[in-house]
Amino acid sequence: MIDYNIIKRPILTEKTNIQKDQYNQVTFEVDSRANRIEVKRAVEQIFNVKVADIRTMHVEGKFKRRGRILGKRRNWKKAVVKLMPGQRIEFFEGA
Repeated sequence: MIDYNIIKRPILTEKTNIQKDQYNQVTFEVDSRANRIEVKRAVEQIFNVKVADIRTMHVEGKFKRRGRILGKRRNWKKAVVKLMPGQRIEFFEGA
């Protein structure tokens, strides 16, 4: 059984594109309650790749101001997944 609720979305920034090209690492936003084993299992089953290593971290939401009103973005969890040599995950293959 594949749990698609663990991996929420890929993080696609300039930094993550460099990590993907140079170090074969892919970054995802994951469920804040998920641990490394669950994230590894989900990535391997969803994308059919072998995972070498996973680093997870909690990202604090930034404080944002709109005039006098002060708000805060939500906290979230990030996972940096290092793939085995020869494995790739392509998000925009046809673009």
